[in-house]
Formats: sequence, structure tokens, C-alpha cells
Amino acid sequence: MKTLLLVDGSSYLYRAFHAIRDLSNSRGEPTNAIYGVLNMLRRLHKDYPAEYSACVFDAKGKTFRDDLYPQYKANRPSMPDELASQIGPLKEAIVAMGWPLIEVSGVEADDVIGTLARQAEQAGMRVVISTGDKDITQLVTQQITLVNTMSNEKLDIAGVEQKFGVPPERIIDYLTLIGDAVDNVPGVPKVGPKTAVKWLTQYGTLDNIVKNAQDIGGAVGENLRQSLDWLPQAKQLLTIKCDVELPLRIEELAPQAQDVATLATLFDRFEFKTWRRELDGGSSTDVATETIPAAVAPPLAAVPRHYETVLTEAALDEWIKRIEAAVLTAVDTETTSLDPLTAELVGISLAVEAGHATYIPVGHVYAGAPDQLPRLRVLEKLRPWLESDKHAKLGQHIKYDTHVFANYGITLRGIAHDTLLESYVLESHQRHDMDSMSQ
Repeated sequence: MKTLLLVDGSSYLYRAFHAIRDLSNSRGEPTNAIYGVLNMLRRLHKDYPAEYSACVFDAKGKTFRDDLYPQYKANRPSMPDELASQIGPLKEAIVAMGWPLIEVSGVEADDVIGTLARQAEQAGMRVVISTGDKDITQLVTQQITLVNTMSNEKLDIAGVEQKFGVPPERIIDYLTLIGDAVDNVPGVPKVGPKTAVKWLTQYGTLDNIVKNAQDIGGAVGENLRQSLDWLPQAKQLLTIKCDVELPLRIEELAPQAQDVATLATLFDRFEFKTWRRELDGGSSTDVATETIPAAVAPPLAAVPRHYETVLTEAALDEWIKRIEAAVLTAVDTETTSLDPLTAELVGISLAVEAGHATYIPVGHVYAGAPDQLPRLRVLEKLRPWLESDKHAKLGQHIKYDTHVFANYGITLRGIAHDTLLESYVLESHQRHDMDSMSQ
């Protein structure tokens, strides 16, 4: 079975720009988005060999969704100049690498991806879509799967249902109910993922939910009834269009030979030295180490280890003094769920130097569990440090911890490093969980 590999270029463009900060050449030209996207594309062809492939970007200008709803994506800020300046040379490099690049006016990249995916499916092909956009999960079938190169997540039919609580064919109904804040598409007020899954499990489809709206009680039921006129339009906005008129056929998406001369010029300009040497037949590494210096740490075996559990207020006060005096502190949360919106805090770990760390339990419930400090008391004592811009913090997937603290009214500030993001930037093809990174 032949394979079509599709890349959501617009999604990766922004992710690379925000994941890699302050990367530029000696002339001060920003290079972070260019480097991040090209690094990801270099790996994708190795990890997912395919007879056909394409990198798809949003075209400039309005789409049919703007005509349907003038407020569509109205909350999005304008593109930063530092990113806009990189788009032209990035696309030039993508084409020079041999990737077919597609943009279609009047629609979004998702619509182009959806059309190509359905065409390939009908032709009996396997389709792999590389994206971080949850909306594209509505396309998943037996032949169409998603991969997320940042988290190494792969979503097939079972994976979508496990992650969202509904199968791919119900994703559009699910998104219509909860809305899409990123694209400024309202859903039913106060309806979140739990309620949407509950209703879809009970009634099966959005149409059946609408038919039974009078039977749904409480304030959320009233909100549903108030939203009935809006829901068809919301669903139309959130549905990926799979019948776009395309400028080429799938058979024209075979990878092309590299334009070595163009790549050499671009790699020289942006000072991607390792990649430039590779073009000349030199040794290849996955990361331009001349551009991104690696941190140096002592061998783990040489680090003395001391770990403690904080069970008293005096011990907590002592650790607060340590983190307030530290140049950098590692922080992590232990919770009841992987879903940051519903997770309850169970404990907090802190470290200010290698081999020396503490754990503060605040919600352990089991036979023989020790007496623990009250959760809210611990959070209030830690709040000044957690919310301080002056105290640098590092974490693994710290976006999750930020959500968890926000559940308790705390805004985490001073985030200096996220090892998951840094691992992705260095080696996007690898796994980025703690066990794999330790190996």
C-alpha cells in the first residue's frame, strides 16, 4: 500500500517560532522558525517513508469561513515581524529540499490536507498527517492516522477515542459543543469536554442532542437551548472541507531531487553550518550544534543524592528559603489526571541542584499515608515564588503544570526552560518523555 505524508506547515511554523527563542545568525536575522521547521521535515521523511508527500500552508487572504462569520479568528494577534521575515526563505528552503509545497487561496491548510487525505484514501493509500491541531482528528479513519512530532503522539481511531472520549466521526459534534477559542468559534456556554462527551455518549450525535434539548435540565441545558440557532453555523466553521479544487494531483507529489545550490546559499546565509557541511559530503548530525550550544552537566554517578519529604511547616519554610535564593529551580506537579483541566494537585517536587530535591505531598490518600500539610496552605505559602518573574524555573512539559496551578488561582511565572520543548527542538524524531530523555 502506498503512503501519502502530509505536513501541516502553518501549525509547525508557529510552534517552531515559539519553541525556539532568540536564534539568529551573526547579522541578527531571526532563524528560529526556519531551523525548527526544516529540522522537523528532515526527520519526517526518515521516520515515515512515503511515495508521495506535501507540506501545506495557509494562503494569504481571507477564506470562505471569514465570509460565513466575520469574527472568525478575530482574536488572533498579527504575525510578529520576526516570524514574517522568515516565511519567504523557509518556503524556498522547503521546495529546495524536494518537498512539494501547496497553498490554495480561499481555504485553509486543513481543508487542503482533508481533500488530499480523502482522495488518497479513496485511491487505497495509507495517509499520515503530521500536525498538532486537534481539529484534524476528525479526518482519522482506518487508513488515515495523525502524528505529532512534538509529543511523539500517534492517533488512530482508538487513540482519538481514548484522548477525547469520542470517536473521530463525532469530533466535529464535540468541537461544536465546546467551541474553539483559538479560532474564536463559540460553543455552548459552560459546556466543556466532560459535558460534551456525556451528551454524545447519551444521545449519539449533535443532531440527537438538539432534538432532545428540552429534556436537558439545569443552567447548561438552558444554555444549549439558547445556542440552538448558532450551532449549525459553528459546525460548518469547524468542519474541514474535503472537496477543495486543487492545482495538482496526488501523483504529482512525489519527492523531488534536492536543489543543492539553493540550499547551500540559504544554509550559508542563516549559518546552519552542520547542514551546510552535509551538502558538501561532510558528516551529518541532526542538530546544528554550532548554533545551539549544549549544556554541560557532571556525570550522574558523581552527584551526591539527598531527597526528602516535606511534612511540616518548618521544613516547608526552609525549602522556600532555598528556592528564593536559587538561580534556577526545577518544579513539577503530581496530580490525579493527565487532563490539566480536571487534574487535582497531589504533590509538588522541587530541586535547586543535581541530586538534592524534595517532595511536598498535599493530597495522598491511602492506608498508612502520613499526615500532610493542607494543600491550600502550601499553595498560599508558595504563591509569591510561583508567581514571581524574578525566580527562574524549569520543568518537563511545564505548560501542563501551569494549567494545574491555574486551577488553584495561581499564575506560574518565571519559566526559563522546558526540557520537553528543548528535547523536541534538538531531536524532533526522538521520544520526549522523561525515561527516554534519561536514556
